[in-house]
Amino acid sequence: MNLQTTYMGLELKSPLVPAASPLTGKVDKCRELEDAGASALVLPSLFEERVIRDSQELSHHMVYGTESFAEAMTYLPEMETDYLGPESSLELIRILKESLEIPIIASLNGVTTGGWIDYAKLMEEAGADGIELNVYFVATDLDISSAAVEEMYLSILSETKMTVKIPVAMKLSPYFTSVANMAHRLDEAGADALVLFNRFYQPTIDLDELEVRPDLELSTPFESRLPLRWIGILNGRINASLGATKGIHSHLEVLMMLMAGADVTMPASALLEKGTSHLGVMLKGMQEWMEEKEYESVAQMKGSMSQRSVADPAAFERANYLKTLHSWKG
Repeated sequence: MNLQTTYMGLELKSPLVPAASPLTGKVDKCRELEDAGASALVLPSLFEERVIRDSQELSHHMVYGTESFAEAMTYLPEMETDYLGPESSLELIRILKESLEIPIIASLNGVTTGGWIDYAKLMEEAGADGIELNVYFVATDLDISSAAVEEMYLSILSETKMTVKIPVAMKLSPYFTSVANMAHRLDEAGADALVLFNRFYQPTIDLDELEVRPDLELSTPFESRLPLRWIGILNGRINASLGATKGIHSHLEVLMMLMAGADVTMPASALLEKGTSHLGVMLKGMQEWMEEKEYESVAQMKGSMSQRSVADPAAFERANYLKTLHSWKG
């Protein structure tokens, strides 16, 4: 049975690529994931804010006392000490390249073009096999248009592609007015892969303390429906590889994503919840299902249930929408 797949130009032994999470930021856990069957790893993101903060702090200490005014840093958000800083991110790449045999995909998280993108080059020099751009942006300014948001993604991709020679993936939000058109434009701009989708974390209101506070909820298998839909629509219509993340909890979601047209699947929540060994459970379940259904390779099933054979994917989608609405029996 051949489980090999190609993602962003990288030849991988299987379609299981753990997404960025606290697990992939620890050398021992990365070794465990490789042993469990990971074919590549996406490292935790280096945040634009952290790069800027560290740069500002260095500048501040170099000139401290040479002027009569204090330098304020309060416009930058406070970052927890366990976030990977620039140097620790690069050191993690170096250590993992020496310790593991699988490809290492570094991650950059930001919303502007600027000096922080230069770290993509440093990550490449440290040994990263690819870069994942995680543009986490919520447009709350009433004066920012959808076109401006789209141009921001394209600019960040273009700047990064000019900075490095290794493949670059773009992790997308599902909230574009036209996801298909945005995917097409990023593909034309040179994205080697698109990862569907970024998961926005929503705050909640503490009714006892009367304050807004963060509330991290791990994903559920149901959330895989959204990337499943769009991967099925995009398969065969763009050149970029397709990575599926969000709601990948078992071999069942892995298989469905592959049949929709994904090149790799990227679990995170399931591994945080059940441990690194769960990746091996997913791999075994996938192999057993393929043997039962007489699939000889991942390539054989990839895209077999996508919409690429339908002339009008939008019409196909609406037909399924209507069918779903009328399927409820009560």
